[in-house]
Amino acid sequence: MANGTDQSSDGIEQMPLRQFTEKAYLDYSMYVILDRALPHIGDGLKPVQRRIIYAMSELGLSAAAKHKKSARTVGDVLGKFHPHGDSACYEAMVLMAQSFSYRYPLIDGQGNWGSPDDPKSFAAMRYTEARLTSYAQLLLAELGQGTVDWTPNFDGSLDEPVVLPARLPNLLLNGTTGIAVGMATDIPPHNLREVARACIQLLENPASSLEELCEHLPGPDYPTEAEIITPLDELRRNYLTGTGSVRMRARYEREQGDIVITALPHQVSGAKVLEQIAAQMQAKKLPMVEDLRDESDHENPTRLVIVPRSNRIDVARLMSHLFASTDLERSYRVNMNVIGLNGRPQVKNLRDLLQEWLHFRQETVRRRLEYRLGKVRDRLHLLEGLLIAFLNLDEVIRIIRSEEQPKPVLMARFNLTELQADYVLDTKLRQLARLEEMKIRAEQAELADELARLEKLLASKQRMRTLIRREIEADTEKYGDARRSPLVERPVAEVLSENEVTPSEAVTVLLSEKGWVRAAKGHEIDPASLSYKAGDSYLGSARLRSNQLVVFLDSFGRSYALPAHTLPSARSQGEPLTGRLSPPAGATFTALLGGDELSWYLLASDAGYGFIVQLKDMLSKNRAGKALLTLPAGARVMQPSRITDPASDRLVAISNEGRMLVFPVSELPALSKGKGNKIISIPLRRVAAREEYLTALVAVPDGGVLVVYSGKRYLKLKGSDLDSYHGERGRRGNKLPRGFQRVEGAEVEVQ
Repeated sequence: MANGTDQSSDGIEQMPLRQFTEKAYLDYSMYVILDRALPHIGDGLKPVQRRIIYAMSELGLSAAAKHKKSARTVGDVLGKFHPHGDSACYEAMVLMAQSFSYRYPLIDGQGNWGSPDDPKSFAAMRYTEARLTSYAQLLLAELGQGTVDWTPNFDGSLDEPVVLPARLPNLLLNGTTGIAVGMATDIPPHNLREVARACIQLLENPASSLEELCEHLPGPDYPTEAEIITPLDELRRNYLTGTGSVRMRARYEREQGDIVITALPHQVSGAKVLEQIAAQMQAKKLPMVEDLRDESDHENPTRLVIVPRSNRIDVARLMSHLFASTDLERSYRVNMNVIGLNGRPQVKNLRDLLQEWLHFRQETVRRRLEYRLGKVRDRLHLLEGLLIAFLNLDEVIRIIRSEEQPKPVLMARFNLTELQADYVLDTKLRQLARLEEMKIRAEQAELADELARLEKLLASKQRMRTLIRREIEADTEKYGDARRSPLVERPVAEVLSENEVTPSEAVTVLLSEKGWVRAAKGHEIDPASLSYKAGDSYLGSARLRSNQLVVFLDSFGRSYALPAHTLPSARSQGEPLTGRLSPPAGATFTALLGGDELSWYLLASDAGYGFIVQLKDMLSKNRAGKALLTLPAGARVMQPSRITDPASDRLVAISNEGRMLVFPVSELPALSKGKGNKIISIPLRRVAAREEYLTALVAVPDGGVLVVYSGKRYLKLKGSDLDSYHGERGRRGNKLPRGFQRVEGAEVEVQ
């Protein structure tokens, strides 16, 4: 066995499967990386794109020629250079013709070549026609001047260029995307004028830093007028590392109260954006939008109209939500992975990429000048022989007429080379006129000047740099244009919260003794007038807005929260809370709260312990709720009492023995959960035996009147009356008057 292979007696080569598959996959990987998916740094093209452009130039499809059927071009590409699928080849051709896909299109198409809404909607190749754009000359102008290497095509019958001699870094101008094996490339397009200025900066000052280059080339420039909102320092970080991302955001303006979107991010479909917004409207997540319209036409390629429900809508906040939740804002990956001059793929930063392209350009120009220098020398050599023959015309004619083999005689007689002798013999009689001597000498003088200039250029690096700079400036003047994608710093887009996107309507949420819940529109609802299931009755209600959460408390001290707008209508008898929530076994729902999340409540157990808490701290997204109030043994949850002002309200606690204690609410701690502090002194053993416990607990604001109920009797106590029951927190309290030893409840009237 040699090199892991063996040959059997019948001549069949044998190889271990692992070795064969590894080699086959590596060969395939290298083919995909080098000959399909990644662009070359010189011309910024993948092989299929390069072959399409070259084949079109060979067909004479310049910018000044008539359009030809795309099928003709694709046929030439497949038959001569690219033996692959026609659909993939045609798609690559279409991409280079779409002005909304390529910043500087290479192909001028005629017919249906797709649209921004659906780039894949192009017509079949038998219908469309194409020719090269004038910009494509930047890639082809120097092709026949000895500037690049050539390689045989797939069957060895023709030669094709290894790379095109690009006069500008097309890699950066048009960008590219591609997926190879184990690696990918994503290079954004840029503005020609900005890239040219960066090239000139690096050409004249090879030690220029990345920051100096970014002053000329601040960021990408896509073929759309949408804004690039990525911060400049992040863009520079992309250029420093060769990887990162760019974020684009649609542009909009106000017209008579409507929102008109005038530019979409690169490769974003307006129809898809409208679908995304309409889906949110159907899901009732955009109540502030009334209507959508697509008014795009030939004059206005992008014109999407969003009609707000009223003039009071915060347009900036609405658009921020749409940017965050639709394709109106989109992120693009940056991965500047290219095949370098050494033939290897590598992720390069901006400075290295420009520097390597300038090296490629210098080598291209050097080869072009040397090619021209050789042509000039060859022509001078021929002219020298022609002039000798002209000055000895009679002798030359005599030799040609008399000699059977005039060529060696001419070479010997006038010391001519073989090339000169052939040229003299091939000269037409019309060139033997008297005027020809002057033309020969004039052409010699002109070529001698060009020869001297070319030799000076090739001998001086500074002159070469000056020539390259002037050519870049000339091409920039001819093909450059203004930036399309403005660089603007914007705040980060945020999705609207559920409260903001839900319609805000007044609702009253009702809870029954058996734990059935429903919601009625408005706050003028009489709970007693509603029907309840047999054996069930009204327990409590809460007034709030439909875009707020309603909080439920159970007998174990746990809190739960549900969006009010999701509750069933009060026209029905509702639905059990246990269908949406998962309280502990044996727990019953005892109270419900709603309204402003910053409002304060007094929360306590009838064992005489409690604290104040904000409504937001009672919220829980968990079906199992939140452990809010810790209950001593035998204690029960008191009805929460709303606190108007934690700094001035007074707390009133009444026990079942008719004892009442009053002290400032501010003496209780503000907690998010727990047992709380002692409010009134009640022995816990008596609570466990249900002998003594709290029966009423309320917060009385300034000016409020406390009403205490005992059977049919009631007692009203104002501010000065309450003072006689004032005491330190945790005391037993004073006895209420006779007849109020069994207090059933208390409430507050605000005058």
